[in-house]
Amino acid sequence: MHTHATPAPAEEALRRADLRVTAQRVAIYRALADHPHSSADVVFAQVRETVPGIALPSVHNVLGDLVSAGIVRRVSLPDSDRALYELAEPVDNHHHVQCVMCGSVQDVECAVGHAPCLTPSDNHGMRVLEATVTFRAICSDCERKQQQE
Repeated sequence: MHTHATPAPAEEALRRADLRVTAQRVAIYRALADHPHSSADVVFAQVRETVPGIALPSVHNVLGDLVSAGIVRRVSLPDSDRALYELAEPVDNHHHVQCVMCGSVQDVECAVGHAPCLTPSDNHGMRVLEATVTFRAICSDCERKQQQE
């Protein structure tokens, strides 16, 4: 099972990325540290308790800023119209496994070695930076429920 390295404190990560440290950015960073693979809606629900008055569009804007700065990674999954977000650790190289029934997402180690870990048969003259893989599966909870029905 993949485990994330301990993330840098929010303030430190923001300063390293030359971003101003704000209550909104810190709260969103911490929410993702505690709950990776969260949608903007889930992050909003988590931070509105600690940052009164924050609005959903503000959460989307901060997530966009953090993705642009390389602090947060946007995870796009097949058959999903919503993006999920996780902290982007620079030495981290992993893929995802997603339950096709309940949508739960977990990290899995890279398929082969270091980034980009997979090589296309033809890169069309481009330098590949990363390869993302999503393993589609059925989690054990959904499997059990399906067998009981």
